[in-house]
Amino acid sequence: MPKLLAAALAVLFAAAATAQTYRWVDKDGKVHYSDTPPPPAAAKSVEKRSGSGSVVQSGQVPFATQQAIRNAPVTIYTAETCKQICDDARKLLQSRGVPFREIAVADEASREELKKVSGGQEVPVMVAGKQVTTGYSADSWNTALDAAGYPKSGPPLAAQQAPKPGAPAAKAQPPEPADDAPKQGPYAPR
Repeated sequence: MPKLLAAALAVLFAAAATAQTYRWVDKDGKVHYSDTPPPPAAAKSVEKRSGSGSVVQSGQVPFATQQAIRNAPVTIYTAETCKQICDDARKLLQSRGVPFREIAVADEASREELKKVSGGQEVPVMVAGKQVTTGYSADSWNTALDAAGYPKSGPPLAAQQAPKPGAPAAKAQPPEPADDAPKQGPYAPR
């Protein structure tokens, strides 16, 4: 008997989770909730809600990518002289959904920074956390990104253009959540 009762309750809760509910205000200002539509003449401010379980759609960066960004942020060094190769490198990062900071090596300060990071002047260079990958090879960059914890696939990022020489480098930013994304509270993951 207890098993039958538990099964009946489970079916009832599953049906309730997917049921549609209506919230409406009557002419006296009283708020009503029901699973049937309100009478057409007596209701104002009708809201139709459908239960969709406990799944939250947020449009945010996936959790695994957030962790990888925190533990191993990605910076790439490029130059005007590596147009196609640097474009391919950017496209690889964008297709995997990896936010990155790009530094255009064009002046003495950026050349010194590149030499300090990679030990040379060759571009492109990718730094994922503490791992430095010199030159571009899709296999070697994918291996470095895998080791840094980035998922093999993620929501593609919008195309990021090469920075203008001498322009300050942009800091890697995860994509902005959609306008219809639910608001986050102070304890929500960031």
